[in-house]
Amino acid sequence: MNTGVISKRYAKALYMYAEKAGKLKQVYDEMSVMANNYLLIPGLRKALDNPLLPMNDKIKLLCNAAGGKVSQEVERFITLVLHERREKFMQFIACSYIDLYRKQNNILLGKLITAEKVNKEIEDRMRMMIVKGTQGTVEFETSVEPSIIGGFILDIDYNRLDASVATQLNRVRRQFMEKNRRIV
Repeated sequence: MNTGVISKRYAKALYMYAEKAGKLKQVYDEMSVMANNYLLIPGLRKALDNPLLPMNDKIKLLCNAAGGKVSQEVERFITLVLHERREKFMQFIACSYIDLYRKQNNILLGKLITAEKVNKEIEDRMRMMIVKGTQGTVEFETSVEPSIIGGFILDIDYNRLDASVATQLNRVRRQFMEKNRRIV
């Protein structure tokens, strides 16, 4: 079976289970921590793949990866996943749950990239502009990338608005080179 299909099925089951328990947001937060820890700790996947590690230790390991003291729903879900020997899919399940939660709650992921650190007022104005245009909520992060020289790059889910000086200079350079080729 396909990794994506398995992950989405388990994520959907977890979503429905958390919804019945009224803990969608808590499970979302715990799955977000787990997904982030998979990225930060490469040895996590190796430890879970170790057949010599007992199931109880794997449960504790995944609970710690989800933030330590996790909800009963997440702990029971982790136990189910390990019982079915699907631990190698746990990272993908966490990411699929995050995607499903965001989709169901109209949450967009936004990132503002600027050449210099922006103040909170500008960040809030950008966030409100996105919220106003999409009628959803935005999980927003900012980063500084001096290579863009000036302006900004705004990523919203899989859309990008590139208003950086570096991109504009590259565009002018390409147009100039294109016109000069025609002359020769």
